[in-house]
Amino acid sequence: MIEAPPASHWLLDIVQAEHPLGEAIVLDRTTPLHIAWRNVAQSCGTTQAKLAKLVAAHFHLAVADFTTAQPRAAKLVPEKFLREHLVFPLRESDRQLIVAIADPGDYEAEQLITFASGRNTVFEVATPAEIQDAIDGHFAPDRAVEQLLSRVHAEMADSVRVVPQRAPESVLAFEAESAPIVKLTNVVLGDAVRARASDIHVEPFGEIGRIRFRVDGVLQGYAQVPIPVLNRVVSCLKIMGGMDIADRLRPQDGRAHIQVEEHSIDLRLSTVPTRDSEKAVVRLLDPRNAKGLGDLSLASDQLEPIRSLIGHRDGIVVVTGPTGSGKTTLLYAALREMPAGEINVMTVEDPIEYELPGLTQIQVAPKRGVTFASALKSILRQDPDVIFIGEIRDAETAAIAVQASLTGHLVLASLHTNDAVGAIARFADLGVERGEIASTFRGATAQRLVRRICSQCKQDIVGELTELETRLALRYGARPVVRSVGCAYCSQSGFRGRMPLLEILLATPQFEVGILDGATSSQLQRIALATGMRPLRAAALDRVRSGETTLEEIDRELGESDVQVAAATIPHILIAEDDPVIRKVAAGVLTTAGYRVTEAVDGVAALEALGAAPDVSLVVLDLAMPRMNGQELLRKLRGTVTTSTLPVIVLTGSTDDSTETEMMDAGGDDYVRKPINPEHFVSRVKAVLRRATR
Repeated sequence: MIEAPPASHWLLDIVQAEHPLGEAIVLDRTTPLHIAWRNVAQSCGTTQAKLAKLVAAHFHLAVADFTTAQPRAAKLVPEKFLREHLVFPLRESDRQLIVAIADPGDYEAEQLITFASGRNTVFEVATPAEIQDAIDGHFAPDRAVEQLLSRVHAEMADSVRVVPQRAPESVLAFEAESAPIVKLTNVVLGDAVRARASDIHVEPFGEIGRIRFRVDGVLQGYAQVPIPVLNRVVSCLKIMGGMDIADRLRPQDGRAHIQVEEHSIDLRLSTVPTRDSEKAVVRLLDPRNAKGLGDLSLASDQLEPIRSLIGHRDGIVVVTGPTGSGKTTLLYAALREMPAGEINVMTVEDPIEYELPGLTQIQVAPKRGVTFASALKSILRQDPDVIFIGEIRDAETAAIAVQASLTGHLVLASLHTNDAVGAIARFADLGVERGEIASTFRGATAQRLVRRICSQCKQDIVGELTELETRLALRYGARPVVRSVGCAYCSQSGFRGRMPLLEILLATPQFEVGILDGATSSQLQRIALATGMRPLRAAALDRVRSGETTLEEIDRELGESDVQVAAATIPHILIAEDDPVIRKVAAGVLTTAGYRVTEAVDGVAALEALGAAPDVSLVVLDLAMPRMNGQELLRKLRGTVTTSTLPVIVLTGSTDDSTETEMMDAGGDDYVRKPINPEHFVSRVKAVLRRATR
């Protein structure tokens, strides 16, 4: 008896009506969905996304929009069922559950979903790959991480090593086969060190997680990851820092030590709970940055006054400024210049940022009863010559510090005030008598850090100033002499490294009388200026006139700039196209549609532009470009963690369908043919941006 051939696959039946394939492909009903979709799309010379539209039209259904997915909807149906039937719940209401499906004829799935959720099931069509990615992203973050790491060179993860805290001489390297989330964390840490970042921010941001680096005092975007991946990265960091990963409801602090390409880096970790997740901040401390005063790029007229302050045998010297302004760095540099072999120097810190030889450093630990006040009481019985207090925060600490200075000790401390004169009012607020302040106060500094203009690409200003430069020159009364440009050496920022701006207040007899007489802060400020103190603004303008920085940078740090920042919320699109006419047309269409646009003439210029503008939301690239074509540019974008998830639209005049398939398989998100139809082009851009934010 001759058996009848197996019935053909339903997907093949639908496509045959639109694209007669003859004998080109044979699929029976037992063929797995993902194989059927892939083979049919390849045989038709189309993409699976276009195939989804064809299937949706046949069943009179909508195409699934994953940007509308609600996390709570996926909880209504068991994960095992979703994987077996390749479906994913998108949205839910009191009566309906919208579900993405690759086989709309799966009536068994419809009945079971309706039973499990208690809602009527409404299907929307999606490709098997889209559904699988959605399931993995929701239930198996490690798989999403593996996909991300598959695009990144493995050696990036292997270059980071964790050094056990109790055995600094031994090094434990994460093995190549370690969990993907550990590898991803290593990549982030390694890239942060290479980028000269001082801090890493791992933070939830709406429905996604983002990782940012603080480089030269400015936060820069690094990567976006799904929230489940972000949570696992935070847990990995907590394990490294010896914190309790089970406790997600309280802030925690920890420390770790790593080696990146043979450089030892100390990590100071902090986590705080948010509404639905946790945020982690990692401070990177490179012991190579612990310098002496002569290495801090102080202005030539400031080095000697600082040394005279720390040369006192008693009294209080205060360093003031906001968080991150370099107060601790300055105080550490001062301590390094002291003859440790001849005097007893003791510190109380929270935390100890750098370990300095020859000093006794005490870590504040409230859980063990070690506070600034209690540690200071013990130190006074240790015959100290110099006492360094990481920060004077309360009245008890301030009182003990004053008593220590009155009994023949030099006390160095930091305070959070806006200027040097503000230290007097702060001590008074903490309950210190003005007579005690006047007799113990030796001086104070107020400090800020500004970015130094890049020496490799700075441009001398010749001729007229720009509109912004003119406005700032009038505001500050100084003409800039250089302009920031951007190059590979400075990562296209126009700046590399930072330098301190100092306001140095030396106690004089006139100033002491002002304190005793109860002078206000403004009166003390006038006395200080009359006796030789130069304000921060003057120190900053000296740096501008010498060509070390710009007025824009000074305004960013010292004043409220009138440059509008609202533009940062507008999607930023990069167009890489060598044809100037097409590039201008595309840029004009997108600008008219309300987007910010940056233009690049080829792939090399596009990579440079991405380095200068880490807020780019979408790349539109041409295939045929000099120096670096579209294929190579796409490969580089997908091979770097920073840009691996950046949406890309391929723009080309080619009519070859195989090229489209090749670019989509390589990681392209959409494909637009020339000539550009403005309405069609903008709609495709909007669709890709919507998908990217899911």
